Amino acid sequence: MKSCITISLVEEARGGPFVLWDGLEKSIAFAGELGYDAVEIFAPGTEAIDADQLSSMLDKAGLKLAALGTGAGWVKHKLQLADADAGKREQAKKFVRDVIDLAGQFGASAIIGSMQGRSDAVVDAPTARKYLCEALEDGGSHAAQYNVPLIYEPLNRYETNQCCTVADGVKLLDSLSTQNVTLLCDLFHMNIEEADIAEALISGGDKVGHIHFVDSNRRPVGCGHMQYGRIIAALRQINYQGYLCAEAFAWPNPEEAARQTMRAYKYWTQS
Repeated sequence: MKSCITISLVEEARGGPFVLWDGLEKSIAFAGELGYDAVEIFAPGTEAIDADQLSSMLDKAGLKLAALGTGAGWVKHKLQLADADAGKREQAKKFVRDVIDLAGQFGASAIIGSMQGRSDAVVDAPTARKYLCEALEDGGSHAAQYNVPLIYEPLNRYETNQCCTVADGVKLLDSLSTQNVTLLCDLFHMNIEEADIAEALISGGDKVGHIHFVDSNRRPVGCGHMQYGRIIAALRQINYQGYLCAEAFAWPNPEEAARQTMRAYKYWTQS
């Protein structure tokens, strides 16, 4: 298992659960100094990142790009994949494809979380699920050219009514024709929705493609009441080789949140 930390460039999301906020160059350099393996970046859109400059920054810091988030598609641009309007759904899918194209240059994946949308009074549950599946088919197929999967994240019930558990996510992925979509298992969401986090991860098996490594209160690992022994054991049982990525509040500040996550990562993975 490898270490990773989130960097946000989306001002509209400031105060949200991303650790580093002070621009790419400074944040990447700091992550490298602390010994992280990779970064996960949330940008307003692909136009905010120069691929050559990013490559140079990562190389200088000795880091990989783990993934690019698509959350700004919803937070900033109000695009979501279950929109009742076909034109807006296509805009949302294009936003995702653009992120896939940028991430793919680095051998990294795009993540679909908040852009998945939800059912409501206008779009009923079966239709919302149909629209989401269409988008995952599109994105998964598009990502295949880069030999990386598209990553889909079940969210807690307060953020979506599409998929809220690992079991929901597995069922969704099994319904797709593409095999190129994996699950992001976020421990914060799982703490709300799962009866047993470790068992849920085991049931996810090889569909578990990315982990958000965070505590029960969305603070850095070790600052809440999450019990990690069985969680790490479960990840080892399924032979998880991916990233443990800190998507946490910058508590009490970004620097200490980054340091605390690295301390916790070393403790739990090296013990």
